[in-house]
Amino acid sequence: MSDDGRMSDDGRVHPAPDVLAVGETMALVAPSRAESLETAVDFHIDAGGAEANVASHLVALGRRAAWAGAVGDDALGRRVVRQLAERGVDTRWVTVDAGAPTGLYVKDPGRGVDYYRAGSAASRLGPGDVSALPLDRVRLLHVSGITPALSASCDALVDALFDAAAGHDVPVSFDVNHRAALWPSTDAAAQRLRDLAARATVALVGRDEAEGLWGVSGVDAVRALLPEPAVLVVKDGAVGATEFARGDDGGDDVVHVPALTVELVEPVGAGDAFAAGYLHAWLDGAASADRLAAGHARAVLVLADTADFPRSPREDQA
Repeated sequence: MSDDGRMSDDGRVHPAPDVLAVGETMALVAPSRAESLETAVDFHIDAGGAEANVASHLVALGRRAAWAGAVGDDALGRRVVRQLAERGVDTRWVTVDAGAPTGLYVKDPGRGVDYYRAGSAASRLGPGDVSALPLDRVRLLHVSGITPALSASCDALVDALFDAAAGHDVPVSFDVNHRAALWPSTDAAAQRLRDLAARATVALVGRDEAEGLWGVSGVDAVRALLPEPAVLVVKDGAVGATEFARGDDGGDDVVHVPALTVELVEPVGAGDAFAAGYLHAWLDGAASADRLAAGHARAVLVLADTADFPRSPREDQA
């Protein structure tokens, strides 16, 4: 048996993933074409959720990635796990909770998203689930600001994940991913999400997201609010993305790369795609401009589709 692998149920040794993403994955229902949910006739059902999206895009780019979370003992849960496994995502650390359902969300292109996730299996995850995860064998842990908003136990889970990663010297990437409907107030979200982002090695946040949460305007102001992460990426939609990377002298190297032009179909999920492209290049030690460009290149695949993960991904996209 290799040092970085474990024996699975099929009797083979599988290498440990490069990236472990932890959080909720739901069943996603969306019109097959960019048309109203109210009048659409054809729909598709995909696996969707920030962390699983990141893992899926990383795999499409050739990276070993795993998603860990929980689903219900139901048809949607089995479908979610199967679809992610078919994409090549490692699902060995997914648990099944017979006492709670798999979460669901529905896209209405151009009009937003409706979530049906209250009391889901993933919302019952907690710090006790961390010990089963392979944090001693991965190169990066990825989490998002959605998870701490799901429940008190999920909030504690995120702290336990950061602690465990630190104990194994594993860097953590954290996407702020503010979902206002999940939080009791903006003030509660602002404080908690800032604290978590400050603990990350790589933090990703939208410029508009930062303005709504913390009242800061402009990418420099976001960095002033979040000086702690070694790398901070501020995404600004169609404008582009800016990376602040702390140099050996303690100061920041600042790089901005404009976004690519694309005919927008649906923006939901593009941030996850950007994160995956960026992190893939970051793990390869690519230069800052190349990391940001890789994020943009992956994001456009989702911006031009109604799915969070393109149903015919360009797996040669690097």
